[in-house]
Amino acid sequence: MTETLTTKTCTPCQGGIPPLSQKLAAKYLEQTNGWELLQNSTLIARSYTFGDFKEAMQFVQKVSELAESEGHHPDVEFGWGYARISLQTKKIKGLHENDFIMAAKINGFL
Repeated sequence: MTETLTTKTCTPCQGGIPPLSQKLAAKYLEQTNGWELLQNSTLIARSYTFGDFKEAMQFVQKVSELAESEGHHPDVEFGWGYARISLQTKKIKGLHENDFIMAAKINGFL
């Protein structure tokens, strides 16, 4: 059985490793529907829409609980009817498998 991103857990990143190449990041992106590569393939982001503020806030609460349990924290922006999540491993100034694990798990909330 092939392991999917949603069955993996984030591993602590201590830095000192190179970020994912653009080619490898694009390959991971195939497993994270709706996310996009930005900033020269050093960041991924996705926008979500909701029916009202409460739905957006509940979604952000789920994301924050996931971030705490995985030890990997996204940047979150939200307001009435929307949330925007972006992920980057700041210690390496680019993308790591952890970012895609989080993206795949966040997609599972929908």
